[in-house]
Amino acid sequence: MRVGELARRTGVTVRALRYYEAARLVVPLPRPPDDGGAAHLPGGRLPDLVLPATDGRTVGLGALGPGRTVLYVYPLSGRPGTDLPDGWDTIPGARGCTAEACAFRNHHDDLRTVGAARVYGLSSQPREYQRELAERLRLPFAILSDTGLALREALDLPTFTAGGRTLDRRLTMIVQPGRDRARLPPRLPTRPARCRSPRLAPAPGPTTGGNRT
Repeated sequence: MRVGELARRTGVTVRALRYYEAARLVVPLPRPPDDGGAAHLPGGRLPDLVLPATDGRTVGLGALGPGRTVLYVYPLSGRPGTDLPDGWDTIPGARGCTAEACAFRNHHDDLRTVGAARVYGLSSQPREYQRELAERLRLPFAILSDTGLALREALDLPTFTAGGRTLDRRLTMIVQPGRDRARLPPRLPTRPARCRSPRLAPAPGPTTGGNRT
């Protein structure tokens, strides 16, 4: 993509983009607007979907077990030697999936300390593709494969189109049996070294009931 077109799409000046390129810095990401596409999720119940995971298991979203579950949904991750869809870097909220996985990896112990019983990532890519990512990044948690976009259909998750494909937009949900939990706002790190941990309040006492978001 030409620098002028990238400047137009991101709102960054051509001069600044050339500086970023010369200094080998990451071009600022276009910030996605909060259009309320996930406003209906808090208080909802996860469907009884069973999805394959990168660790070889299958995970039932309707029976995650006691304690909080951090479930982050992302559009797709890249792989060395594999091209991303055209214009990927200029789509608000698209770029940053690998950095996001690194952030959850780096802060996995922190999340467990403050009350998360488990962490899962989820995308519509095949399990074999996701497994390469999990092994390359040494993720301490599994990635779930939803190639049929079943979770999107069940929860009416927000999506976008890139390269002729319909993809989930990035969002993170906190799921706990018997308690309503609002989603966390999407975090779009531009540099893995600066990834911050999603905030998670200390866990309350034990509760019962179905898995809710």
